[in-house]
Amino acid sequence: MEYRQLGASGLRVPVLSFGTGTFGGSGSFFKAWGSTQVDEASRLINLCLDAGVNLFDTANVYSNGMSEEILGKALAGLRDKVIISTKATFPMEGDTNDMGSSRYHLIKACEDSLRRLNTDHIDIYHMHGFDGLTPVEETLHALDGLVQSGKIRYIACSNFSGWHLMKSLAASDKYGWTRYVGHQAHYSLLSREFEWELMPLGLDQKVGTLVWSPLSAGRLSGKYRRNQPMPENARIAQGGGEGPPVSDDFFYGIIDTLDELAAETGKTVTQIALNWLLQRPTISSIVIGARNEEQLKQNLGAVGWNLTNEQVAKLDAGSHRDPIYPYWHQRSVSAQINPTPTR
Repeated sequence: MEYRQLGASGLRVPVLSFGTGTFGGSGSFFKAWGSTQVDEASRLINLCLDAGVNLFDTANVYSNGMSEEILGKALAGLRDKVIISTKATFPMEGDTNDMGSSRYHLIKACEDSLRRLNTDHIDIYHMHGFDGLTPVEETLHALDGLVQSGKIRYIACSNFSGWHLMKSLAASDKYGWTRYVGHQAHYSLLSREFEWELMPLGLDQKVGTLVWSPLSAGRLSGKYRRNQPMPENARIAQGGGEGPPVSDDFFYGIIDTLDELAAETGKTVTQIALNWLLQRPTISSIVIGARNEEQLKQNLGAVGWNLTNEQVAKLDAGSHRDPIYPYWHQRSVSAQINPTPTR
């Protein structure tokens, strides 16, 4: 397994990490993701550790805390061998303050996650989304206090826009508080908007990217084919998809390219889609999920080899989408100033 630095931090993380959104299956949305219980979770975790994957990602809202509880039980006796990442911000089933990124909520949310995970510290603590009502200074000061108390080691964010992240980094720098070192973001061959602003920001500010939904809710799993019905067991068919729809022509054009490269390389469509991501700038880790051991083993096969430059270029071209303003204008200006393109 390859390991990379998480942004500007000293923490090394595996390029593949295991997402536990499939643990629990509480409610219709998370049930569509999966309903893994403790015994199966333990088997999946052991497979990950055997492959060198020691970063496990969860969130307090996944099955309303069940994912954290199951992960904590499955990691019994293994805490010193793993890195745990969890998140807060989104509403839990509590009072009106049991949401957001206020000092009140974050201290309570962190304590609750520590209890469910059965651990005394969280290695990477994410703000699951941006709270536009709470001043970033309040959020970051609270997080810095949790770091100073030893309850969390590193802080990260998720689903921020460029200005959300830059404003937060500036506040941390101004007051000498702990800085976000990672950004968990939606990125795949089907959704490349991350490249327009967040990737350049990550390069400039040394913020590592942890990719969520790298297979676009299973769209890039190899199950979907042109002029064929959607598989009944597909996550999207069961109501567990994310992101806006894309046109059939765009989607199946990418699938055709993936199939072509699968025939060239002997790898699966899933492995090629994940390997393409591993060659993008700022990527520290890709969060993979799996409902069962077969899916996990296939995903683990995305490492240990690389697509050629020509194969990457073919996927780049097939998944290109014209950016919206101001990014199309910035690119045209950049092309005039720097005529040598960079990937």
